[in-house]
Amino acid sequence: MEIIFLGTSEAVPTEKKNHTAVLLRYENENILVDCGEGTQRQFRIAKINPCKLTRILITHWHGDHVLGLPGLLQTLALNNYSKQLYIYGPKGTKKFIERMLDTFIFIEKIKLSVHEIVKNGLFLETNNFQLYAYKMKHKAPCLAYRFVEKDKRKINLEFLKKVGIEKGPLLGKLQQGKDIMFRGKKITAKEATRIKKGRKIAFIFDTMLNENCFDAAKDADVLVCEATFLDSLHRDKAKERFHLTAKQAAEIAKKANVKALILTHISQRYAKDEEVILKEAKKTFKNCMLAHDFLKIKITNPN
Repeated sequence: MEIIFLGTSEAVPTEKKNHTAVLLRYENENILVDCGEGTQRQFRIAKINPCKLTRILITHWHGDHVLGLPGLLQTLALNNYSKQLYIYGPKGTKKFIERMLDTFIFIEKIKLSVHEIVKNGLFLETNNFQLYAYKMKHKAPCLAYRFVEKDKRKINLEFLKKVGIEKGPLLGKLQQGKDIMFRGKKITAKEATRIKKGRKIAFIFDTMLNENCFDAAKDADVLVCEATFLDSLHRDKAKERFHLTAKQAAEIAKKANVKALILTHISQRYAKDEEVILKEAKKTFKNCMLAHDFLKIKITNPN
């Protein structure tokens, strides 16, 4: 599992930072969270083939989070993207996608499956993971997202070797959590296997502090969170513009029992010294860092 930051600026890009776009890679899934202007070029610079994309999660429809969509879709079409691309977003997403497709003359088009999320909670489940969405408080309908890898049952090979069980259908039953009979003796799934806990990743962009932030971030291995303003200097401005401060992002991480916090979407006013954002956050939550374009974070599973 890997998180790649393709864009980490706020509403206005800087010389070093592109508009918001974060890629989550997991097994055969490549999930893009937001698609700011220039994202397709960021794929190129990062040497990532955009045709590997499987899903796009839109937090909200402000331009700095979605203006890269038309170009990315055209690039996929011109490169013979053959899959169906799934796009998820808040209420209004279908209308905005339709308008976008009508606004530009696309040389080629790809298959899109567009889904609007209108309530908190689980909206997608596969064999290996679940995706959740939570409504945020912003000047446009906005969502935070939560990726949850499912727990997996791992075989205790040393134990099975001791009792003499070899590869075969019995192992499959144990992995399903079922007890078995072997040579007249009951072997329980509990003693023959262990649970490998799934990893959790949360994405919170563009919102005022609200209770849903804590639900989205709960027990996350990594929380990627906006920290647009300094609480000590611009708390009122953050409130006025419906954004989080560095201190508030850290408070979410601490209260939600997050393992690691990555700060992004930082105002250009701090471009010459973004460390002040990090210092403020670390006063409340120690294990945090600043994101920058093309930062790659591997999320290992210690168990």
